[in-house]
Amino acid sequence: MESIKVGLLGLGVVGGGTWKVLARNAGEISRRAGRSIEITRVAVRDLAKARAMLGSAVDVGTDPFAVVRDPSIDIVVELIGGDTLARDLVLEAIAQGKHVVTANKALLAKHGTEIFAAASAKGVMVAFEAAVAGGIPIIKAMREGLTANRIEWVAGIINGTTNFILSEMRSRGLPFATVLAEAQKLGYAEADPTFDIEGVDAAHKLTLLASLAFGIPVQFDKAHIEGISQLASEDIKLAERLGYRIKLLGITKRRSNGIELRVHPALVPSSSLLANVEGAMNAVLVRGDAVGQTLYYGKGAGEEPTASAVVADIVDVTRLHTADPEHRVPHLAFQPDAMADTPILSIEDVVTAYYLRMTVADQPGVLADIARVLADAGISIGSMIQQPSDADGSADLIFLTHQALERNINTAIARIESLQFVRSSVTRLRVESLS
Repeated sequence: MESIKVGLLGLGVVGGGTWKVLARNAGEISRRAGRSIEITRVAVRDLAKARAMLGSAVDVGTDPFAVVRDPSIDIVVELIGGDTLARDLVLEAIAQGKHVVTANKALLAKHGTEIFAAASAKGVMVAFEAAVAGGIPIIKAMREGLTANRIEWVAGIINGTTNFILSEMRSRGLPFATVLAEAQKLGYAEADPTFDIEGVDAAHKLTLLASLAFGIPVQFDKAHIEGISQLASEDIKLAERLGYRIKLLGITKRRSNGIELRVHPALVPSSSLLANVEGAMNAVLVRGDAVGQTLYYGKGAGEEPTASAVVADIVDVTRLHTADPEHRVPHLAFQPDAMADTPILSIEDVVTAYYLRMTVADQPGVLADIARVLADAGISIGSMIQQPSDADGSADLIFLTHQALERNINTAIARIESLQFVRSSVTRLRVESLS
């Protein structure tokens, strides 16, 4: 049977890994795919570097559109990143009747609805396993393995950089800035780490998981996003004292009035599975009504873990290359004409528990007044601790609440901060039991 011809756009970390994995495991991969798979054209910026890696067997050039428009190419693998040129290339590949494999979560989070619609109309596939959680096959699990389930919620550690930083802050008691600098030296964080530490990267991935879980359009612009750059090491220590660890979580949850879609630091019980995911590892918990909780754990980034997912997609596309488009697995798990218009909830409509920390004057009546404010807002206190008084006559109060509506928490915080004896803003973190 004739081999499948692949055009590769980009030969960076993941592109280079894809070439290596395909070359090293060519025999095994062809046995699985049913035919051989060849990378025959590559588009890169650095020709000399590419030719040193690939040799003379591959057509190497600098024009990615020449690859996309080559009639001999069956699958275009987009690994250049970004959401401008990449969008144009992917849409052109689809228009040319080619299947697409991509690791580009930003592209799909922002333009996925347009791209998947174009692919469906043309009868081609867009595969994106590598876009979420690197080498962990979470996309395949949610598209296929959990098809029988009504997904209730998904919660995950889906950014290795932030998980490494939080793990180091907890284990070594270091401040955020110090650990970030170390992460950059070790290569876990980019020179400009904004997308990672401010939660944007995790939100790109969560947006795709929400669409797969609930059959809704890709809606990155409606996600609530908070990062970890303002997280104090003091709160990490206090969380541990209370039996929790702080993780940057992506959470999407089905509610009766809509879908929660949020990324933020959260306290999770120390005994939970996600609390014990350390370093740069990723993990995703999925709760289905039939299967209960399932956990997917592994390396969320890196040359060969991500390449593993890219190659798996290439194999899947190869197997289905000649299949009837109407009988392929839908891009987002649900049939395109059966997508729901369930609204994405505002963060003010989220219901969860909360950690509240504030500095107050150490004097009689303070605790009673704060408890009254919380009660008036319909917020029940689960537990409270008081830090020893400082020399200036102040003390820290830390509350854990029962579940409450975020809108009510916001109202209570505004009232607490207006009290004369409160000497700081209120630090608010959400608490997730993951049950």
